[in-house]
Amino acid sequence: MSIISTQRLTKAFGPIIAVSNLTVELPSGVVGLVGANGAGKSTLIKILLGLLPPTSGAASILGLDCLTDGLKIREHVGYMPESECLPLDVSATEFLVHMARMSGMPSHVARERAADTLRHVGLYEERYRPIGGYSTGMKQRVKLAQALVHDPTLVFLDEPTNGLDPAGRDEMLGLISRISGDFGISVVVTSHLMGELERISDHLVVIEAGVLSRSTSTADATQLSGALLVEVTDRADDAVARLRKKGATVVIGVRPGTFAVEMTDKAVPSWVVEIVAKLKVGLVRLQPSRHHLSEIFLADATPTEKEAAHV
Repeated sequence: MSIISTQRLTKAFGPIIAVSNLTVELPSGVVGLVGANGAGKSTLIKILLGLLPPTSGAASILGLDCLTDGLKIREHVGYMPESECLPLDVSATEFLVHMARMSGMPSHVARERAADTLRHVGLYEERYRPIGGYSTGMKQRVKLAQALVHDPTLVFLDEPTNGLDPAGRDEMLGLISRISGDFGISVVVTSHLMGELERISDHLVVIEAGVLSRSTSTADATQLSGALLVEVTDRADDAVARLRKKGATVVIGVRPGTFAVEMTDKAVPSWVVEIVAKLKVGLVRLQPSRHHLSEIFLADATPTEKEAAHV
């Protein structure tokens, strides 16, 4: 079931076309919204939230018209902005209670909801500290919490892992998965880190210069690629030369000892094993490869070259 639908949606700022003739359906679950800076992602989100009128076309979210039902939409949708926007001189509890009351909750309900939400994002013990004393990761969690405090049906998360170290990114991605899996809230998340979206998204929408480039399930985008990834302990050049002599298409990987072989012949895996045995070197990895989401931006590369970029 689609939670977001656009029909020939266009937004122009004078001569600049931010969104152009966009027709797309976004399903429930976790949807990754991908595009370079200036691709039109933020403009699209503002239109969907009813904050910015389109120049032409139509958009609906949760069955509500984005042009006429903006206030109703924002009652059911949460938004975590990319920019730094938190009040630094108040505590996370005060801020979330204020945001909950702004959504129409009575004071006592707002306080209970704020406490529950801060517990969910891992800030319960720090809830009375001023936000100005929080780390970057904690501030990102506060932004996530304010998007969830009014119990939305859908949330937009704009670059939620910005500024986080690897551990912080893993924790944030875990929270996003819980939002969808445990609480049943649909998520639209923007990120320029394709590996993150590959981990958490069910569906992928790619926008380039305001134009829809691709809309597909993550499973379809990451299906088996038809390449075999190989890693050996030594003499990779010799192994590649011998495979090429047999007629295999091989591309050297970016890491020492790695290469990708096209699976054009069912005998390719046995060729690799035989050659490695004759060279008397160790075989570290021999596995079929799946496509990576980042390959979407490697359109001119051959399939094996795309795989080699990841080994």
